[in-house]
Amino acid sequence: MTTRPRLLVLNERDPEHPRAGGAEIHVARIFGRLAARGFDVTWLATSFVGGASRTTLDGIKIERRGPLPLYYASLPGRVRRATAKAIRGGDNRTNGSDGTGSSGCDLVVECLNKIPFYSPLYANAPTLALCHHLFGTVAFDQASWPVAAGVVASELGLSRAYRHVPFLAISESTASDLTARGIDSAHITVSPPGIDPPSFEVDPNAMRPPRITYVGRLEPYKRVDVMLRAGARLVDRFPDLELLVIGKGSDRQRLENLTRGLGLEGRTRFTGFIEDGERDDLLAGTRACAFPSEKEGWGLTVIEANALGTPVVARDAPGLRDSVRHGQTGTLVGPPEQHPRDPESEHDEIQDWADALGSMLIEDDAAKALRQRCLEWAKHFDWDRAANDMERAIIAALKGRSK
Repeated sequence: MTTRPRLLVLNERDPEHPRAGGAEIHVARIFGRLAARGFDVTWLATSFVGGASRTTLDGIKIERRGPLPLYYASLPGRVRRATAKAIRGGDNRTNGSDGTGSSGCDLVVECLNKIPFYSPLYANAPTLALCHHLFGTVAFDQASWPVAAGVVASELGLSRAYRHVPFLAISESTASDLTARGIDSAHITVSPPGIDPPSFEVDPNAMRPPRITYVGRLEPYKRVDVMLRAGARLVDRFPDLELLVIGKGSDRQRLENLTRGLGLEGRTRFTGFIEDGERDDLLAGTRACAFPSEKEGWGLTVIEANALGTPVVARDAPGLRDSVRHGQTGTLVGPPEQHPRDPESEHDEIQDWADALGSMLIEDDAAKALRQRCLEWAKHFDWDRAANDMERAIIAALKGRSK
């Protein structure tokens, strides 16, 4: 191919969506770099209040159409029209009328982090799957029973629909999940995300206040309540303890009510969304981050915290066990198979978290060495490397189609 491939990216949300998260950051950082290298990238996303129907971010053409039911219902037709042009029209790249604002595409990149699109069943071009994570039964902790059952059912056909599709998984945990669902391991390549490095250097020897921080979406399956309950048990040992919750989401009101019920309102701050610079300043003054999520694709916020010398206590769960080096950059609290809402195990689980977080609140030489190891670990994660992995996967997927 004499010109760079035309890519059609399928991901429900784009980086400007009010509920955008780590998956959207990942996709934007990689494909923004590929757009700068000359790739023609169109991202099909759902619409949201205040969002333009078409925009360009870092060279990526973003097309928004929704609301959500319409987005999913219209997507197969839009993809078929876009990919049919790649079959019929060669390299004619004038603006077309396929509803994507482009003349077609050579490759569909489907992002699996919510409901699968099943694009291999209707696309007239090869598909490359970028898999952050699949919900599985964790969906029942996030949504109502009918919705969660629908999510679980939507994942049942993966092994058949995607049996010839190459996958780029963001962690070994995600790759293992895919193989357990019947995807051939030979079709899966693991490529962890990068991070945006902080704009300042961190001194691992500098004293920090007794602060525990959570960063991320506030959703039920993230289990931020675990950090708050553990924090309540640490107040007697650390009278100046601060609890910081950075992020927004549907679970905020419940968490604020819990904070008041635990008597923590005077020492807990909910920041909502904040800019990266302010977030980094707060993390650089934090002794430990808590990530009690039941499942992640990787743990982007884990590495972002490590880049500021901040160690992590995380659940020994898929994704998080990939990003946390147990005993080196943080602590994994498990076992993962123990359901966190089992009333008989709730007390023990919270005490385990309190013990792990409490050990990181002690300001001594071991804490300084831990911060230094976090800084070193974070240097392994680079967006340019991740973009290079994606470019190689794209080229391989296109060559596989022509065989």
